[in-house]
Amino acid sequence: MNDSDTLFLVPEVQPAEKNMRLDKFLCAKIDQMSRAQIQRLIENGFVTADDVIICDNAYKVKSGETFQVTIPPPQEAEPIAQDLDLDVVYEDEDVIVVNKPAGMTVHPAPGAYRDTLVNALLFHCRDHLSGIGGVKRPGIVHRIDKDTSGLLVAAKNDAAHHFLSAQFAEHSIERTYYAVVYGVCNPLDGTINKNIARSKFDRKKMAVTEQNGKTAVTHYKTLKCFGREASLVQCNLETGRTHQIRVHLSSEGHALVGDSVYEKSKKNAVGLPAEVKEYVNNFPRQALHAKSLGFIHPQTKQMMLFDSELPADMAELIAVLSAC
Repeated sequence: MNDSDTLFLVPEVQPAEKNMRLDKFLCAKIDQMSRAQIQRLIENGFVTADDVIICDNAYKVKSGETFQVTIPPPQEAEPIAQDLDLDVVYEDEDVIVVNKPAGMTVHPAPGAYRDTLVNALLFHCRDHLSGIGGVKRPGIVHRIDKDTSGLLVAAKNDAAHHFLSAQFAEHSIERTYYAVVYGVCNPLDGTINKNIARSKFDRKKMAVTEQNGKTAVTHYKTLKCFGREASLVQCNLETGRTHQIRVHLSSEGHALVGDSVYEKSKKNAVGLPAEVKEYVNNFPRQALHAKSLGFIHPQTKQMMLFDSELPADMAELIAVLSAC
């Protein structure tokens, strides 16, 4: 979602609407658009459910599902191929797995059509990317935030895109994240089960809600404590909501170090030496890394699991905290 896009948050599917075609369901909810327009948006990757792109007009909606329809500006520049550094973890004729650095946006946005992961993939893969995601999102099946580092899979053909999208929709993808947070979770290991919805006060933020919202489940495990001031936490996603880990941990009083959106106070890490406190509180991005990714391969139907090292900035952050 970009500032110049229009976002429709479609009310959740009611039991009586279960199994309707997606295009028909959305057409009934968005009066100002024709069914043909809705179909084009679906086909071009502008309809999502729980941050997963749904590109099949005939997709059968499920009771309780909520859809987001993004309407882009009338004219969009086609992204160009750029020879950018790309950390390729695995690649074959169907999929490519990359280790995205922090600071790289996944796909182009108005005013920022260069230096994205899509630009890099277009150069690297040439014409071998799924077109389902549309002009701005070729091959993109899922996203991670600009300032989150780590593993991401892209589809190199439409069949692979459909197959991977189905796994994301079913929440069968295995995803493990490492996060450095303020404080220490109590209990050290557990599950956070809190619904998440878009914030009523800031449409760019997500928030925990007791009414409506989407089911969100995060399993966490504390790997290392740095006194009482901070800790390294492993998070496994059972669901995949926007900003899920950041919102869930913040709601428990353990915002991610460097998270300028969900960190409520800069008066954190008060027990650390002054220079360390300054370093931690000024960490330039949310300390979150998508460390491992597992999915069933679209051709071989075999489970594939990939793991990545922590990036240098997070490794240094942990080293600084460990030395205290």
